[in-house]
Amino acid sequence: MASPLLQTVSTTPTDYWNDSCSIEELTYAIGHGAVGATTNPNIVLNVLNKEMHLWEDRIRAIIAENPTWSEAEVTWKLIEEMAVRGADLLQPTFERNDGHKGRLSIQTNPMYYRNCEAIVAQARHFNTLAPNMQVKMPVTQAGVQAIEESTYHGVNVNATVSFTVPQAVAVAEAVERGLNRRAAEGKDVSNMRPVCTIMIGRTDDWVKVAVAKQGIDINPDYLNWAGIAVFKNAYRIWQERGYRVRLLAAAYRHLGHWSELIGGDVVLTIPYEWQLKVNGSDIPVVERMQNPVDAQIVDEMYAKIPDFRRAYDPDGMAVAEFDSYGATVRTLRTFIAAVHDLNGVIRDFMLPNPDVK
Repeated sequence: MASPLLQTVSTTPTDYWNDSCSIEELTYAIGHGAVGATTNPNIVLNVLNKEMHLWEDRIRAIIAENPTWSEAEVTWKLIEEMAVRGADLLQPTFERNDGHKGRLSIQTNPMYYRNCEAIVAQARHFNTLAPNMQVKMPVTQAGVQAIEESTYHGVNVNATVSFTVPQAVAVAEAVERGLNRRAAEGKDVSNMRPVCTIMIGRTDDWVKVAVAKQGIDINPDYLNWAGIAVFKNAYRIWQERGYRVRLLAAAYRHLGHWSELIGGDVVLTIPYEWQLKVNGSDIPVVERMQNPVDAQIVDEMYAKIPDFRRAYDPDGMAVAEFDSYGATVRTLRTFIAAVHDLNGVIRDFMLPNPDVK
């Protein structure tokens, strides 16, 4: 019998991606129906921790080949090569689907979150690395501008550091502007497959933090539905407005983050450990995207939790507020810290600690 994930992608419009560029994990995912993959600084750090034996010789070679490079330059070269290797694994899927599927998402430097020009420049460079490369950039104020400009320049974007309906709407409208500008100049848009991530597990995480900080009295079980409710509300808006960017759910915390979204014309980017949990579960593979979250749960969170209202309403935040939203701040800090940690890994190759045997 086919695995639950393979059933999901073969019987419904829902796609899934591997939430990692790990060779071992991506190979497993492709075998269970995955048609894409994604990466970020945290993921790259985890891959190195698991598969350093596959990369240590190449790290030494990059250092030797570039005697004037800083540790940051070596780090980003390594990130690029890891992404290209993952893209190579997905190339058959890309070709089999005429470029509509089979892409690898590589993330721009999270330290650029305030700098539109830097994001766009790196995105355009990443776009040259492989024909099936997709480029992630944050849904900050500068990031929304970068999404439009990158789309205009032919980059297939994957909006990340995104947790809310207003962020997703801002991304969709930026993509539409970029596609329309491109089409108006007679440039091809037929191969453009942009996606907009909503990190539903991190939406849950932040709502829980907000509830604890503000001493809000609410059934704690309701909070596990926050990200799903936000995602389903965004999907409803997509159906009404016909945006060309596709929604993507990320940051898994429980199996409902898979099962409740089955049947939507969306992407689910699932970490390897959660793929194993899904494929080991006995949850029936039936379409549930059309099923609304229990109105009592949504209404109580909406009434009691201001940051849920900001996440749920399409006009809950202005673009200028994105950078200060709690989930955005927490996630950017995590991603930026991971870049520093990656630099530290490279530093240990370049300058081995003489005090360690």
